[in-house]
Order: sequence, then structure tokens, then C-alpha cells
Amino acid sequence: MFRSRVAGVGSFLPEKVITNYDLEKMVETTHDWIVQRTGIERRHMVDENEGCSDMCVRAGNKALADAKMTVDQMDLLIVCTLTPDYKMPAVACIVQAKLGAKNIMSFDLNAACSGFVYGMFVADQFIKTGVYKNVMVIGAENLTRLLNYKDRDTCILFGDGAGCFIMSRAQENDPNYLMTVHAHAEGSLAELLWAKGGGTRYPFSQEMLDTGSHFMQMKGKEIFKNATRTMATACTEALNATNTRPEQIDWIVPHQANLRITEAVANQFDFPMDKIVSTVHETGNTSAASIPIAFDTAYRDGRIKRGQLILLTAFGAGLTSGSALLRF
Repeated sequence: MFRSRVAGVGSFLPEKVITNYDLEKMVETTHDWIVQRTGIERRHMVDENEGCSDMCVRAGNKALADAKMTVDQMDLLIVCTLTPDYKMPAVACIVQAKLGAKNIMSFDLNAACSGFVYGMFVADQFIKTGVYKNVMVIGAENLTRLLNYKDRDTCILFGDGAGCFIMSRAQENDPNYLMTVHAHAEGSLAELLWAKGGGTRYPFSQEMLDTGSHFMQMKGKEIFKNATRTMATACTEALNATNTRPEQIDWIVPHQANLRITEAVANQFDFPMDKIVSTVHETGNTSAASIPIAFDTAYRDGRIKRGQLILLTAFGAGLTSGSALLRF
């Protein structure tokens, strides 16, 4: 078995910003109310002439540059998203063409907000077994186009963006590698966070549009409780698998859903908040894109450095969850 490492990282956030004050004009809410309950101050929205694939390309090219690699060296492309450009083909195929990658395996993976950890898990298997050497894993979401801006429970939370890891086969003596990765799902809790309409069970219809069942629906209190539980459990799993103590971790990079959830997870491990990367105030919840965006942000500003021990953890609709521990 080989080992995989993160060879390069990159991210992209659209220029257009939606502040809490903008949302005050759309729905009954206030800036202070949103900040108090979520920690979110603003979120980004993709340009009206662009979509998920365009953000993927920008993040992917930045990650390639950071890894000092070219797209011709990629063996596999995975796009983790629940907001592809089209029903078909997979947005990964569109991204492959826009990046200029030739004839490589490309597919989408939908595990909602846990998608990026799921993507890392899949990439690691291909690399460990020797099938591929270099895998581009992108998390990207265009959620602002799927929100009901009359629903205060959801429209205040989500934004657009993309992040990317280039995962490569580590040299035998490389001290920096992906130590462990875990992923889970609890389908019995699926209806806590879902978009019922628009699939094949409840296809598009005038009735569906009239009732708004194609929009995201969330039971917030239950999601908060289960998010805290699953993220803490996933962190414990990664620590136990590697005989690592919380105090040995340099940074935790959690899914950026809600600052209160992050604080609750940190409290369970007595882990200091100043060692947790949080970008939720700037980005809102970007679902599968949130972990790589937060990671790249901290890497670019100098907080995350090569050689550090970093724990990633996520939860999402499904309900899905996961964790990864890596020496970067």
C-alpha cells in the first residue's frame, strides 16, 4: 500500500458579496440576529453568467500552481458538489474540459457538506492501491441559486465558492501524508435537511413550484444537535485510529456551517478556539467547498504551515459525516 499526501491547495470565492444588511431587505431578520445565532456576516454569490464549473476551474488552477504541477499530470478528477451545472453530464466532465485535462476519469460525488472528506477518502483509496498517482479533489457549491429568500431559516446561511486539494502519492520517506480518513452516513435522519422536489420521486411540476418543495428545508435545532454529535464522534475516531491526543493537533479545520456548532465541538475536546480555523463569518456555509476554502485561507495567510498536524471534520445532509487527519 502507498500513502497519499496533499501536494497543493487552492480556493476561489466570487467577488459579489451578500451581507446580512442585504438580507434585511429580503426577509424578516437583522444583522445582529444572524451574527448572534450563526457567526455569519457575509457570503459570496457567483456571477450570473457563471456557475459551479467556473469556480471549480479557478480553484483547481490555484491548487495546481501551489503543487507546481500541470493538469496533464492528473489521473483522476473528483468534484464534490450538490449543485452541479446540469442534471447531466457530471459537472466534473465540464470541469475536465475547461481545465484541459485529457481523457481522465472524472465524476461527481454528492455527500452534501461532508462531500470533501468523502472525496478525500475516495482519492486516498485510488492512491493507496497504486491505481493513480495524482488526484484533483474539488469541493464546489452554487447554493445561492437554490435558496428560498423568503425562508429565514436557510437563506441566511449559505454561500458560493470552491476549494481544491491535489492529492498525490507520497514518497516512502515523506513525513507529510494523510494518516487516516473516515466517512459515515445515517440515512434515517435524511429528512432533517433535504430538498424534496426536483428528483425522480417528486419531479418538477407546477404544484412543486407553487409549494416550494424544491427549496432546501431544514429542522435547525435537530441539525445543530446531530452536527455537534457526529463531528465530535468523527474527530474521536480519527484521534483513536492514530493514537493522537487533542493537544498534539496544530489546527482543526471543520466544516464551516455555524460558529456555534464549531464552539460546541471544540468544548467537547477542550480545544482552544484560536487553534480552529473559522471563515464562516466571511463565507457562510459553502457546503462541500467549506473545508478546502477554510484550509486554503489559513494556508495563504500563514497560519497553516507544512509539517503541521491538521484535523478535518464535517457533517452534512444525509446525514453524512467524516474526518481526516493529515500531516501537511
